[in-house]
Amino acid sequence: MSKRLLLVISIILLILSCKKDSFTTSSSAAIGFSSDTLFFDTVFTTTGSVTKFVKISNLNDQKIMLSGIKLMGGAQSPFKLNIDGAAGPFSTNNELQANDSLYIFVSVTVNPTTANLPFILRDSIQVSYNGNTNYIQLQAWGQNAHFLKSTIITGNVTWPNDLPYVILGGIVVDSNATLTIQKGAKIHLHADAPFLVDGTLLVQGEKEDSSRVYFLSDRLDDPYSNYPGSWPGVIFSTSSKDNVFEYAVVRNAYQGLIAEDASTDTNPKLTLNECIIDNIYDVGILGVNTSIRARNCLVSNCGKNIILGYGGNYDFSDCTVASYSNEFIQHLNPVIAISNYISNGNSTQTGDLNGQFTNCIFWGENGTVDDELIVSKASSNTAFSVNFSNCLWKTKNFPQNIDTAAVILNADPLFQTINNTKRIYDFHLQNGSPAIDHGKANSIAIDLDGNSRPVGAFPDIGCYEFR
Repeated sequence: MSKRLLLVISIILLILSCKKDSFTTSSSAAIGFSSDTLFFDTVFTTTGSVTKFVKISNLNDQKIMLSGIKLMGGAQSPFKLNIDGAAGPFSTNNELQANDSLYIFVSVTVNPTTANLPFILRDSIQVSYNGNTNYIQLQAWGQNAHFLKSTIITGNVTWPNDLPYVILGGIVVDSNATLTIQKGAKIHLHADAPFLVDGTLLVQGEKEDSSRVYFLSDRLDDPYSNYPGSWPGVIFSTSSKDNVFEYAVVRNAYQGLIAEDASTDTNPKLTLNECIIDNIYDVGILGVNTSIRARNCLVSNCGKNIILGYGGNYDFSDCTVASYSNEFIQHLNPVIAISNYISNGNSTQTGDLNGQFTNCIFWGENGTVDDELIVSKASSNTAFSVNFSNCLWKTKNFPQNIDTAAVILNADPLFQTINNTKRIYDFHLQNGSPAIDHGKANSIAIDLDGNSRPVGAFPDIGCYEFR
């Protein structure tokens, strides 16, 4: 080999060696991550620690300087880092050789007995280099609970109240399945988690606050714990049947309870006994050509409390439906709207409508909505019967196409406490309320609190009996 050729080869090797030992400062330089999310799926039953790792690879033929690796939650985070052998929440100026890699070990220590601990713990690792910023997401279970992700319920399943239930990605009760939720259970749903019922859902709460069944968001921290629209809602599909809610509380959803299409048997598609639907961003109860029976229910402070459209069969007794504006939801819509039609573009479809409303209050904040009850009828040959007996509501334009008996118009029901600033809403009746003793005698023996009503005499209008 000639001396000239050896010299050329030496120069090339020297150039390559120098290049490998130099740093790339280009913003287009590439680094790789073995994962963009570390998920710790252990359900913690005692204080425990779990460790996982993520690998960062230099995909360039030159060295690269990672200017910063930082745990965003800092020293207070439940997550702890070990960065290339050094413990701590951050590290700076980490050299990464060409085509080499470093490891970040992540541990999480959780005490599930901590009362105010979120169900899901979250943090992230920030990685900075050459003017770029990347994040590795960290997620772990917090409180001990039943964690269900994108779950389909089949067969006959019972949920006891031993631990809370945290739903991520949604849950489906299959068309041939029955899910029974026992008293005292708490169901917490993530923002991406609708509760879809194709089969049957039985909720068996009881009157004490601790024994009611709660459907809530999985965010327990303020102010998120009070945000409406925090989870999608409970949807009863066309095939769903024989759903019964006893002493259930549904709060903070985007839409509360949605029932679609007629019942597949002689029972109502949805029966609500002594239930509370509250702080729903869009609509509390939505019925679309379906059948709903409600007794002693409170539907309060929703964007639209109740919408019953495209006909259907509805029986509401001894219910209070009321809304007041607060920092999250402005009261701009009637608390109940009923119609026998649905509009789709330029076409209108109608359905038979049969509605019976007895001993109910329909009320809202003064000065925002003139008519708290709207009944609309499209011209058609379909059956149409809507009756209000011994009800109290606010109206400026009395609804047409309805039958009434012993109704009370525009008389303040005198709820116990309404404080929009502090968000305190107590819909029990004050002494002197026009709703006291003006209900129609029926067989309903209790109120929403589980307290007795005068059977065979004149009960109070609304979900609470004055005491």
